[in-house]
Amino acid sequence: MTLGFDPLSQLDRFAASVFDSPRAPKRMPVDLYRDGDRYVLHADMPGVDPGSIDVDVDGGQLSIRAQRTMGGQESVRWFTRERESGSFLRQFALGDGVDLDGISASYDNGVLSVMIPVSDRAKPRRIRVESSDQGQRIDA
Repeated sequence: MTLGFDPLSQLDRFAASVFDSPRAPKRMPVDLYRDGDRYVLHADMPGVDPGSIDVDVDGGQLSIRAQRTMGGQESVRWFTRERESGSFLRQFALGDGVDLDGISASYDNGVLSVMIPVSDRAKPRRIRVESSDQGQRIDA
């Protein structure tokens, strides 16, 4: 089995290593999939204060912001520190086929779940075909 080279992921890693600073918003890992008549987004945010999570839609863009702070650590001696603190940000362009007013979100066990319903006009539907030859209707 050979793994292909993905230049976009390499560019993303390079950009993160060059431009990532303590003040820059961090990225949170997400899963996004369609389940029937809705899109489901899961974002990993362990240790984030639920009160700091902000999910909003502006035009066709969904933005997720959150803050993780590491308080009470002035007297500790760190050996390794891999869990980042600071602000987190992810933004997603939403297409015309979603119901912006029906978007909902919940936070449980460090995972933010955002439910994005598909709009009625974007759902598959049957079109009735009428025949002008014999005045019959044909269900397609």
